[in-house]
Amino acid sequence: MSPGARVGLAVPGPSPLGRALRRVPARQSARLGWPQKGLGGRTESFTPGGVGAAADPRREQSEEAAAPCSPSSRPDPPSGPTSCRRPRLTIRSVRNRRLKNWSQSFCQKFHYRNLLLGEHDVPLTCIEQIVTVNDHKRKQKVLGPNQKLKFNPTELIIYCKDFRIVRFRFDESGPESAKKVCLAIAHYSQPTDLQLLFAFEYVGKKYHNSAHKINGIPSGDGGGGGGNGAGGGSSQKTPLFETYSDWDREIKRTGASGWRVCSINEGYMISTCLPEYFVVPSSLADQDLKIFSHSFVGRRMPLWCWSHSNGSALVRMALIKDALQQRKIDQRICNAITKSHPQRSDVYKSDLDKTLPNIQEVQAAFVKLKQLCVNEPFEETEEKWLSSLENTRWLEYVRAFLKHSAELVYMLESKHLSVVLQEEEGRDLSCCVASLVQVMLDPYFRTIIGFQSLIQKEWVMAGYQFLDRCNHLKRSEKESPLFLLFLDATWQLLEQYPAAFEFSETYLAVLYDSTRISLFGTFLFNSPHQRVKQSTEFAISKNIQLGDEKGLQFPSVWDWSLQFTAKDRTLFHNPFYIGKSTPCVHNGSVKSFKRTKKNYSSTLRGMPSALKNGIISDQELLPRRNSLILKPKPDPPQQTNSQNSDMEQYFREWFSKPVNLHAVILPRVSGTHIKLWKLCYFRWVPEAQISLGGSITAFHKLSLLADEVDVLSRMLRQQRSGPLEACYGELGQSRMYFRASGPHDTDTSGTPEFLSSSFPFSPVGNLCRRSILGTPLSKFLSGAKIWLSTETLANED
Repeated sequence: MSPGARVGLAVPGPSPLGRALRRVPARQSARLGWPQKGLGGRTESFTPGGVGAAADPRREQSEEAAAPCSPSSRPDPPSGPTSCRRPRLTIRSVRNRRLKNWSQSFCQKFHYRNLLLGEHDVPLTCIEQIVTVNDHKRKQKVLGPNQKLKFNPTELIIYCKDFRIVRFRFDESGPESAKKVCLAIAHYSQPTDLQLLFAFEYVGKKYHNSAHKINGIPSGDGGGGGGNGAGGGSSQKTPLFETYSDWDREIKRTGASGWRVCSINEGYMISTCLPEYFVVPSSLADQDLKIFSHSFVGRRMPLWCWSHSNGSALVRMALIKDALQQRKIDQRICNAITKSHPQRSDVYKSDLDKTLPNIQEVQAAFVKLKQLCVNEPFEETEEKWLSSLENTRWLEYVRAFLKHSAELVYMLESKHLSVVLQEEEGRDLSCCVASLVQVMLDPYFRTIIGFQSLIQKEWVMAGYQFLDRCNHLKRSEKESPLFLLFLDATWQLLEQYPAAFEFSETYLAVLYDSTRISLFGTFLFNSPHQRVKQSTEFAISKNIQLGDEKGLQFPSVWDWSLQFTAKDRTLFHNPFYIGKSTPCVHNGSVKSFKRTKKNYSSTLRGMPSALKNGIISDQELLPRRNSLILKPKPDPPQQTNSQNSDMEQYFREWFSKPVNLHAVILPRVSGTHIKLWKLCYFRWVPEAQISLGGSITAFHKLSLLADEVDVLSRMLRQQRSGPLEACYGELGQSRMYFRASGPHDTDTSGTPEFLSSSFPFSPVGNLCRRSILGTPLSKFLSGAKIWLSTETLANED
């Protein structure tokens, strides 16, 4: 946001913050809703009031919401001096008359937005750091929740966890008002108690409202889960694994014999960080499990994750803390797992604490990555950017998780061995590795519903500490982005095998964003027990009658209709995806689609350039300094010593054959194949955008082709139902965001003007810097500063 933009304060509602800022001149408030003459940019207004930036789902979503608010236009805020549900941080954009026609045309073509959030709304749980600046005294200060501000700020900078930076100027605000605004945001964005998060207030009011609706839509059921899938009209629901039947269905789906659902933890009587129901070897009796549980860290007994069709199983468990009983218990567990295998195969144990980077190392890499991608100006880091990226070690860690997961796939798939993932507590690294192994092995988990069930099973119910790792309560010593690393690793697989995944990278990015919205219970707690305990205590304090329910039922993140329209949810679908047994018409008969060897030769085949321990070598990293383009290195000579190993032979044979998209997929982990996830990390940086370019162009063209195939298929099925035009009238059934034209429509084959490499996210949403789009590039390259005022731009035009 440029310093020339005018910022004022509009204070709706009789909140304490509103009364404190009531002295804002009416003249300034009145100007907020109207464009200013002579400004070439946009007028921004800062508005405290509303639901903490977590976006009140009850607020109006109409276009009129951009107009200035009167004191009576919003509901009263909740009472309480420490409530973090207010203020909402909102930037209201008003374009000048010169840009009015363009903006109206743009909005008519592109409406993608979150129903819970405005264009520039920032959830309070998404705020990472607040910095106040005084230009005149050249002072700045990082604000904490209970700190004092000794100078009057002229600028407020908000660093967000989703890589955005939002800046505000207080040019038209009184000094005392500006100070109070900064202190209020610092206070409400850093709550000290879980029950102060917005989800609790919302769900408490929901129980007093029989409608139980969000944005006019019935909310999802189930504690932190439930709801429909990403499809516009899909009625299939994501299993929550909160009940005995969900686990039993998963056992039957995988054909796991020798395993049973265990219910000894009902009411969380054994462990508070395990689900009430989980799967264990059939040969282990409940009484033995109760005795063994005391010897495990956190009393986290072995948990079954998945079973291969050959009988091998994937299991995760915490370390045994009782040194005297360790060998005895470990042998008993391994024997039980062996008995559950039809061939009585041995067990392979993987110590993740010794094999993979720990959560502190992952966090340190992420901090460096964010500093490089967001905080440092591109023009100052361009020459050494790739070497700086390598030094963050983020891609190295993504590579390490993919490599180790692929090695475990070999053990399960080729050696027919059951695998036990061991970790101190068994609820961090094992979540990521277990999930990646299943994504590689089971095509079900590469569908939208399957992927959501995987996260629900291996992360939410298995006790991944979302509250601490996402740092919702600002306890930085426990923060670590392991869930983002898993999504990044999944994106690497999606990038390498686009036809194997039903979901798109937009879906993965939106899923990451949803962890920062404190409305959904899915990503809000450290364990299912914490959800039940905290919500029950909250219900008692608010006199809410729960009946037979186990705690309050929070909205589900899997009910995507709460956040996006049916049209926008079609962006979650990958047009490259080839479903199993996809029908095709050949010579008038319907046949199953099968790829031949020739279909794969140009894209999916080829030997890996270097192998070490059965997988691509880690030595092939990114180019060094002063490299602007990633250039593949020549193949190094093969090491004869490792070629004889069974693991290497397995990978060589796999990479030499056509890929079966509905079976195992393995990652390529060399430096040239592990890439930076640009849509996630660069989407808010205007300088990094490619207008009418990037992978979205291929996505757009293929979406049109896929939609046209769908239309033609409907035409073949509905020959007797009416004229051909009727099939084009069914575009509402399309699974594609970009749709083919009907026989009488105008041509839509051209690339839409609003497409860029950051689609569907707008780099304009990041107000930390001015976009160079629409300005002479020569001025920018010849030394023009990014922080040009809008008045200066207007005069230059």
